[in-house]
Amino acid sequence: MRMRPTLSWTPDEDLPPGTTDLGPVSDALEAGGVLVLSGAGISTESGIPDYRGEGGSLSRHTPMTYQDFTGSEQARRRYWARSHLGWRTFGRALPNAGHRAVAAFARHGLLSGVITQNVDGLHQAAGSGGVVELHGSLARVVCLSCGTYSPRRELAARLEEANAGFEPVAAGINPDGDADLTDEQVGDFRVVPCANCGGVLKPDVVFFGEAVPPRRVEHCRALVREAASLLVLGSSLTVMSGLRFVRQAAEAGTPVLIINRDPTRGDRHALSRIALPLGAALTSLAERLDIPAGPQAELG
Repeated sequence: MRMRPTLSWTPDEDLPPGTTDLGPVSDALEAGGVLVLSGAGISTESGIPDYRGEGGSLSRHTPMTYQDFTGSEQARRRYWARSHLGWRTFGRALPNAGHRAVAAFARHGLLSGVITQNVDGLHQAAGSGGVVELHGSLARVVCLSCGTYSPRRELAARLEEANAGFEPVAAGINPDGDADLTDEQVGDFRVVPCANCGGVLKPDVVFFGEAVPPRRVEHCRALVREAASLLVLGSSLTVMSGLRFVRQAAEAGTPVLIINRDPTRGDRHALSRIALPLGAALTSLAERLDIPAGPQAELG
């Protein structure tokens, strides 16, 4: 029997509640060398829901696992039908105030790097450079047979051509770009093969049950080792792929700060958790530091 992804955890009741004091984060940014680790919560204000927050998608949706995707043609048909529809909305999402503030901090030399658990590319769209996409990107597609990478927009065009008239109404869009469709809505959706070798195409993202590439993990570990502090933005840290970096920082004595409205699995390792909406919190921090973080700043 295949293991399903671990999707929930119980907050530590003995930890203090979150605070609204942004002072420690402001101090860390002023000192510089801050490594940002972002999660789905930073993209909710761009219209992309998170997994576990209030109204999170896991209340209605179990993400595709690598084992299901590779082991079942029907699972791939269901995934690509839902992902193709979701891409029409997901691909139009724009960076929000939180993404712009992070980019502004980087431009002013306050950050040592950005690691994101998100696959939406919004940090880069806001102007952040050198972002480590821990779980990959929906903007790329890889062939499982020949290893060829190709842009998602090319696959989208091929799927549009192969499925003319495919216009179901989705119940919602999920953080992985997957739209909520019934099997009846999926119908006989046609999946297209790799244009190079005819193999199976997969989005260049890490599915549940799939390991993050070791070189990428080691790169992130190196960034944690070099950081003066670690700032977690909008992640519940429920899965180990992100939590391990928080544990690494804490074990090395590197200060960990978290901005997330709900408790996280990393709270016991943090100096404090600031329970504020990310857009407002990061905009406030930029104002404290006299750093322009509005839309005009990214055009300069």
